[in-house]
Amino acid sequence: MKTPTLNTDRLVLRPVRLEDAPAIQHHFGRWSIIRHLAVQVPWPYPDDGARTFLQERLLPAVERGETHAWAITRRGDDELIGLLEWRINDADDADNRGFWLSEEHQGEGLMTEAVTGFQDWLFTHTPTQRIFVCNAVVNARSRRIKEKTGAVYVGRSTLLHHEGHSATERWVVTREAWLAHRGLSQE
Repeated sequence: MKTPTLNTDRLVLRPVRLEDAPAIQHHFGRWSIIRHLAVQVPWPYPDDGARTFLQERLLPAVERGETHAWAITRRGDDELIGLLEWRINDADDADNRGFWLSEEHQGEGLMTEAVTGFQDWLFTHTPTQRIFVCNAVVNARSRRIKEKTGAVYVGRSTLLHHEGHSATERWVVTREAWLAHRGLSQE
């Protein structure tokens, strides 16, 4: 299945492409964005970090059908301001969704809107029954997005983050609960 373009009131989530590398490099390669992420993300972020990430990890995973990745853009402006990724994995220890949003656009409700659009599509256009999502315990903004988008807290795990914390919250979003919450059909 190809990654579809998703539209919300203020956003267009379109498939990410190699041409997004400069915008990713500009917005993502900052301590304020990376500090709550796992140490697998390099810090300091290398000058070619975005291009390398797209060419060597993300775009090949999309081609293999292992993930879908969306550039988050504002309606009427095609520049990437964030990224949302759905990693297709049914394992109970999976972290299926990851996201980030540029500093300049945080606090506007845009990530909640992007996640809502993604979950509407996921649970009405795919057979997916649940996704697991995670965040560093100290990342209150990410936790709040999960709370607003139907995630239910299921426990903690350990994953070393750049800021030195290792406690990670685990959440689940189920198809049944999401569709009921949104008043959407389960067909």
